[in-house]
Amino acid sequence: MEKKRIILSGGGTGGHIYPAVAVAEALVRKLGDGVEILFVGAEGRMEMEKIPALGYRIVGLPIAGLQRRLDPKNLAVPFKAWRSIRRARRAIRDFGADAVAGFGGYASAPVLWAAQRMGVPTLIQEQNSYAGLTNKLLARGARRICVAYDGMERFFPAAKIVRTGNPLRGSFSTGGTARAEALSYYGFTDRLPVVLVVGGSLGTRTLNEMMKEWIVRQGGEAPVQVIWQTGRYYEREMRGFLEAHPTRNIWQGAFIDRMDYAYAAADIVISRSGACTVSELCLVGRPVIFVPSPNVAEDHQTHNAMALVDKGAALMVRDAEAVGRCMDRAVEALSDPAALGALGEAIARLAQPAAADAIADEIIGLIG
Repeated sequence: MEKKRIILSGGGTGGHIYPAVAVAEALVRKLGDGVEILFVGAEGRMEMEKIPALGYRIVGLPIAGLQRRLDPKNLAVPFKAWRSIRRARRAIRDFGADAVAGFGGYASAPVLWAAQRMGVPTLIQEQNSYAGLTNKLLARGARRICVAYDGMERFFPAAKIVRTGNPLRGSFSTGGTARAEALSYYGFTDRLPVVLVVGGSLGTRTLNEMMKEWIVRQGGEAPVQVIWQTGRYYEREMRGFLEAHPTRNIWQGAFIDRMDYAYAAADIVISRSGACTVSELCLVGRPVIFVPSPNVAEDHQTHNAMALVDKGAALMVRDAEAVGRCMDRAVEALSDPAALGALGEAIARLAQPAAADAIADEIIGLIG
């Protein structure tokens, strides 16, 4: 039987790369040796290192995004886009692609645009509750648009939409690691509730400043236990701060290697509201206070958070108010177990654990 040849494109951040990888893994589970996968990414971006490390081939495009401020580099963007489309066409032709799926990031646009004009079936995976301009334009030529939120008909043709959820790598569920084991891992006890503060691999300035302000007010002993992920960028600064302000009941680290333990230990989470983070929290069913980043296109993190807040499945504190307010809001929420439990139950109802398999099925369906 002739192999199905599928191009997946997504990159720039882990939030675009790993959903694409999750779908690649689902395609291999379903088709075995009957599928060949090629990734297309952007030169100089993290996918060019991460994807080969996972055993997949990848082609890089010279694409770059526009800088939001005035920058001479913006003058080169149209030329890079033109070169990227040409290279994408060559990759599609040489690989003999039967279908192309885009998961966001700089490289997705040129490869989807080229595929549509070459008559190759395309699929778009829109992660957020508020679609970006690029996906709205590409939707006209796409055969399928896989989404994670209700109401996406306001952005895309309803007949093309399939609600699959966001694909995730790894195992996330409400019945994961035992809580006692997770508490022991962090050196915690079951006598105090646990707040998980997580700001991504690089870190989030707002959440770190929030923790600093709150710790100063505690006088050396926090009234709750805190797992504080500072991110690599802020690690040295925050470690120095804790050395100057030693406080009991706080675990601090640049990374959280065992997110299963962090989620199992947490009674409430404080987090940004990127699409994959939201999907993880739905799967583990943890009450959450979202602090959306204001520095993203179309303010999509606020839209993601509000999609849950409107369903009674999350709380939200705006970035500008988070430093002085968010930890107090979390401690306050912990004092009402009934309301906290209702939040956890509501967010768990939104989980879509089979997203990667569902999207893989849609891609296979495009090929027929």
